Amino acid sequence: MTDDFTADATQPKPAERRKWRPAMLWLFTGFAVFAYVFDQLTKWWVTSTMTEGERIPVLPPLLHWYFIRNSGAAFSIGENVTWIFTIVMAAVSVAILFQLRKLGSAWWALSLGLLLGGALGNLTDRLFREPSFAMGHVVDFIQLPNFAIFNIADSAVVSGVVIICLLTLRGIGMDGTRQVAAAKPAKDAKPASGATGEPAGE
Repeated sequence: MTDDFTADATQPKPAERRKWRPAMLWLFTGFAVFAYVFDQLTKWWVTSTMTEGERIPVLPPLLHWYFIRNSGAAFSIGENVTWIFTIVMAAVSVAILFQLRKLGSAWWALSLGLLLGGALGNLTDRLFREPSFAMGHVVDFIQLPNFAIFNIADSAVVSGVVIICLLTLRGIGMDGTRQVAAAKPAKDAKPASGATGEPAGE
């Protein structure tokens, strides 16, 4: 993966970055598919082997599997407005796809891939799980101390957002270019009296 976080004195030319874009699209697709499939497989495992409300110690007291169904957003936020989050996740997924034409950075491919895979993972639950179409409850099962119960899709979304924030703070654009503040040209300094190399007159 290209280390876009490392400052370079020279930036690749636009033509070179255009050559990278097919590879970046493949990276993006791979990350998105990985996040989506991993999320759905873990949810399938939970619903197949556990009963709702069951709690299994994994690394006590730090980690437990605790099977619940969440009608809200990530980390059980807004449980009474399920349909709104269905629309939001669908809109986010479409917005990500529209941005792909600009993609030229491996780190952006990672972040957008995780974001899309996570959004589609939870969107699949909203659309096809009980109690009804577009009102489905998301399967959550990862429990940490003093924290909300979540799933792999939530983790992928949060990881993607964190990487996007870091890229933005570093000034790295989606096409992989770094925004560098232009140095102000130094003004011609006026020579001080007696500092011109000539003897000062009396």
